[in-house]
Formats: sequence, C-alpha cells, structure tokens
Amino acid sequence: MQYFQEQENHLVANFSFEGFSAALGFFNQCAALFEKHNHHPDIGIFDYSNVNITSTTHDAGGVVTDKDRALAEEIEQLYTN
Repeated sequence: MQYFQEQENHLVANFSFEGFSAALGFFNQCAALFEKHNHHPDIGIFDYSNVNITSTTHDAGGVVTDKDRALAEEIEQLYTN
C-alpha cells in the first residue's frame, strides 16, 4: 500500500497508531531515517496517535524529487514492518 500522495509539490502521508507511545516511537525511527538520508521533511504528531509527514526538496526549488521518493519508500516500509 502506498501512503504518500503528491500534493502541491509535496509528498504527504498520515500514519495512525494505537497510542501516543507507538506514534512517538515511529516518529523517532523516522528521525533516524531523516539523518541517514540527510533529508529533513516536516513531521508532527497530532491527535496523540497520528504522525503526519510532508516532504519536498527545498534545494531543488521546493519540488518532489527522487530524494523525497526514496525516503518515502523507506518510511512506508518502516510503517508496514
């Protein structure tokens, strides 16, 4: 299943969890991926159990690039495993 959707030059996805601890754990795992890729999307926890990620490549003029797609693929794998 593909969670990220392209919207107005961004890849956007929402991930739902059973509670805050699970959402925070995913958030932290994503942060490690961001550092690994040296690519830092916007990320937030809302409604205590949902994580929202919005990715674009600022140094390419604020558009979606292969960098965003590769990171999105790894995040989706993290979520489904």
